[in-house]
Amino acid sequence: MDLTKLAALGLSVGIFCFVVWLVRERRLREKYALLWLCTSVFVILLTVSRRILEVAALSVGIYYPPSLLFLVGVLFLLLVAIGHSVTLSRLSESNHNLAQEVALLRKQVEDLKEERKERQ
Repeated sequence: MDLTKLAALGLSVGIFCFVVWLVRERRLREKYALLWLCTSVFVILLTVSRRILEVAALSVGIYYPPSLLFLVGVLFLLLVAIGHSVTLSRLSESNHNLAQEVALLRKQVEDLKEERKERQ
């Protein structure tokens, strides 16, 4: 095994272990961990067997196998960005609704304080 394969394999296994550690420490949610774990296993398989990469590349019409890795990487990052955009949009809407509820509750508390002062 050449140095490039060893480096790629070490990096992939390192990412896999790091993601498992993040999940155990409750710093990464399982739904995101699954994405990263599958990606690292995919890269490990492609690193260990170049033949898989060559067959996969030829099956989709790519004649230079490393180009398939770049394509998969770009598509992966695109999916991650879309997922984060969806989550951000949902959280932004939730934040907006919470701010409105807090404002309404604050107004109710102020009205109750005024009523109490008027009674005294």
